[in-house]
Amino acid sequence: MRPFSPRVTRPAPADRVRSILAAAHSMTVVSDGHHQEVHLLDGTGPMGHIHLHDPSEESHDGRAARIPVRLEFTDIAPVPVRERLRARVTLTGLLAAPYEPETSGSICMEFGQALLEDADGRTYITLEELHATDVDPMASCEASMLTHLVDSHGELVPLLLRLVRPRPERDMVRALPVALDRYGITLRLEHPTGHHDVRLPFPTPVTDIDQAGPRIHALLSAARRSSHPNRLLT
Repeated sequence: MRPFSPRVTRPAPADRVRSILAAAHSMTVVSDGHHQEVHLLDGTGPMGHIHLHDPSEESHDGRAARIPVRLEFTDIAPVPVRERLRARVTLTGLLAAPYEPETSGSICMEFGQALLEDADGRTYITLEELHATDVDPMASCEASMLTHLVDSHGELVPLLLRLVRPRPERDMVRALPVALDRYGITLRLEHPTGHHDVRLPFPTPVTDIDQAGPRIHALLSAARRSSHPNRLLT
């Protein structure tokens, strides 16, 4: 008999790191005593510029001195919620030569460690975990989908509150979608003195971006069938 495997309803830390890297438009490079803000506007993301390799792999020039480097990324919620900083990702490693942001080729970086810092704390991710994780199909379009939901279909957000269990506290003043990934949507419920996030998982994970719309509509259909009232619906 196969062991019971509970349904996954949220991204693992390695998933989050891969998604943050895939969606990043900029990063801070700290190396050789300098901080450089690098804006990646060509659509390739940071991993289109930097190749991570395991320290056990043979170096192109074993005699060359290695230069420590730190790559810093911030994950900011695309909608105007409280505390928009969702996570920080830091990659550390070694370079064979000083970092040149204008280089046209891929830079080879000997992987040291990857650190994810978010509401759940600090989590270290190995290179093997990163390589074993597929990029979330929602990563590149999450920001546009969330802003479209808020700006053009804001009346649907209170509808989704019908699915929240336990029901929101009576002092809730606002609810906004704060994250969207292959497993579901996260709502941020704001109160006068704080906030907390709730997950609404999709019936099944998204494996292709074309499935995103039907998954969201499935949640909305479930919300309409729900008898869970809330005071934000008028």
